[in-house]
Amino acid sequence: MDPGILRDALTIVAGVGTGIMSGTFGVGGAVVSTPAIRALGCSAAIAIGTTLPSLLPGAITGSLKYAPQKLVYWRIVKITAPVGIIASVVGARTADLLPGDGHPLMILTALVLMWSATDLIRGKNQDSHTTDHQKQKTKDLKQAMIIGAIAGGMSGLLGVGGGIVMVPLFRKWLTFPMKNAIATSLICVGLFAIPGTITHTLQGGVDWRYALLLTIGVIPGAPIGARLALGMDDQKLRRVFGVFLTCIAVVYGGGEIILLLN
Repeated sequence: MDPGILRDALTIVAGVGTGIMSGTFGVGGAVVSTPAIRALGCSAAIAIGTTLPSLLPGAITGSLKYAPQKLVYWRIVKITAPVGIIASVVGARTADLLPGDGHPLMILTALVLMWSATDLIRGKNQDSHTTDHQKQKTKDLKQAMIIGAIAGGMSGLLGVGGGIVMVPLFRKWLTFPMKNAIATSLICVGLFAIPGTITHTLQGGVDWRYALLLTIGVIPGAPIGARLALGMDDQKLRRVFGVFLTCIAVVYGGGEIILLLN
């Protein structure tokens, strides 16, 4: 589609959808924004870097809905985000070393996501998280570092949003209630995008017209998504996220299998 008012309007709409996805599930929302701007004419080489600048503003506006209710565990963010940022850089630099152009690892990732989705849909609600005991606090910090390394590494290696990994692991390993897991993940995802944005910008890999229009949509979309999440009880939100994760697993896994067969 040629540049113009219609394309710009559709890009903003894609940004709103990305923001809603981000705020509701604590993910980057690239599953919406990347194919959307590619359909609107952005090249594949530029699309990945172009979606990144909108993630941090979306995380900020979405967190404004979560933070007043003390749903963001800032102590965990301080551990997970720096480790994840470092891991994402390392992952990006080693991506070319993967056998099979990363397709087998992506299929494995899809299987892990499907397992996580099944666990979320069928699992029980978690008890409220507590950090009163010093041993529990130390254990949580160690696990937060591991979660950051996994989420950041996968983000750098495969371009998979860290949130689809962090939310299930925050819930599984740190026993966070879903809203706390989503709110905490949302902040980390925004911070993960900073080094990628800088790198792609320096390499000329960002189309700033698309990026700014996406951001215009993401900024109001993320609070809408957060409001949707806050309106659900933990059990319903857990199952909705599980269905969302199942869809992501099918899209990633199915796409990679098709590519391998071809």
